[in-house]
Amino acid sequence: MNAVDTRYPQTPRVAVGAIVLKDRAVLLVKRGKAPSNGKWAIPGGSVELGESLQQAAEREIFEETNIRIVAREPVYTFDFIEHDREGAIRFHYIIVDLAAEYLDGDLMPGDDAAQAAWIPFKNLNNLDINATTREFLAKYLAQELSADKGSGPQPATNKSG
Repeated sequence: MNAVDTRYPQTPRVAVGAIVLKDRAVLLVKRGKAPSNGKWAIPGGSVELGESLQQAAEREIFEETNIRIVAREPVYTFDFIEHDREGAIRFHYIIVDLAAEYLDGDLMPGDDAAQAAWIPFKNLNNLDINATTREFLAKYLAQELSADKGSGPQPATNKSG
C-alpha cells in the first residue's frame, strides 16, 4: 500500500470497511492514528486505484488484522467529514461497509490499527466507538440475529457521519 497523506483533501476519498462476525463477536480495531485515533472501529481503509470494493476490503482487513475474509455486498454507506479548529476539512471519506465472511487467520493488529479484537456483541456498549458506527452495528447485529439462516441484512445508507 502506498503511504498517501489523506489530510486536507481536494476531493473525498472512497474507503471500505468489512463487518466480520464469528462466534457472536464482531471484528473491530482500535485506531492507531488519525482520523479517530484511539476509537474502536470497523476495520478497513482506502480503496486503491483499480481495486473493487471487495478487493479493497479483503486487502485492508488482512493488513489491519491478519484475518482473511471474503467480502460480500455493501450493507452501509456514510460520509465521514472532520474539520480542524479553523473549519477547514481535515478528512473527508465516503465509506462503504461490506458484509464479509471470516475465512481464517491469527488475529494480530497491523498497519494503522493499535489493537484488533473479536468483541462479543454484548460488550459493544463498553467501547469508545463513533456514534454512527455504534448505531449501525446495533441495527446490523439485530438483523443478523433475527434473520433466517442464509438471508443477509438489507443495505442501508446514512448521509451524515
